[in-house]
Amino acid sequence: MSPARRPQPVAPGPGQESVWDYPRPPALVRSERLVEVRLSDDGPLLATTRRAWRVLETSHPPTWYVPREDVADGVLALSDAPATTCEWKGRATYWDVAEPGGRGEPRRAAAWSYEDPTSRFRELAGAIAFTPSQVVATVDGERVRPQEGGFYGGWVTDDVVGPFKGGPGTWGW
Repeated sequence: MSPARRPQPVAPGPGQESVWDYPRPPALVRSERLVEVRLSDDGPLLATTRRAWRVLETSHPPTWYVPREDVADGVLALSDAPATTCEWKGRATYWDVAEPGGRGEPRRAAAWSYEDPTSRFRELAGAIAFTPSQVVATVDGERVRPQEGGFYGGWVTDDVVGPFKGGPGTWGW
């Protein structure tokens, strides 16, 4: 089986960036944009910050990480989901996510963190990444769309162009 060919990147327009300009190994970039996370459109805020981190990796929409102290108390519970390991960041810890006060059913493994990341990503220690297919996340008021496929947790917004790894036929990119 031959490796998948690199696709033709979409040319970014004004105010956009291409995931094909992101580095490998990934970069860690601080953002002052407003990030908000809820379980539903009209649900209470689970997290809000202007101090998020973005992990930028070639062919992937950014994965956003919220400082733990900017996540509401009581919304995270250690998940029984098996840990995974990222070649760049280390061992991931998964979190079940519920509304404050325990209202509603928790979403299993809807977030993850690197409690003891590699030295390159040490600033991410304890920060929480929410899976956009399981929550309602916004960046500066724009609703985030989940990266295609179930393996990656990238946040797709109008200011990022691909094509993005994750869908069928993209594994070898």
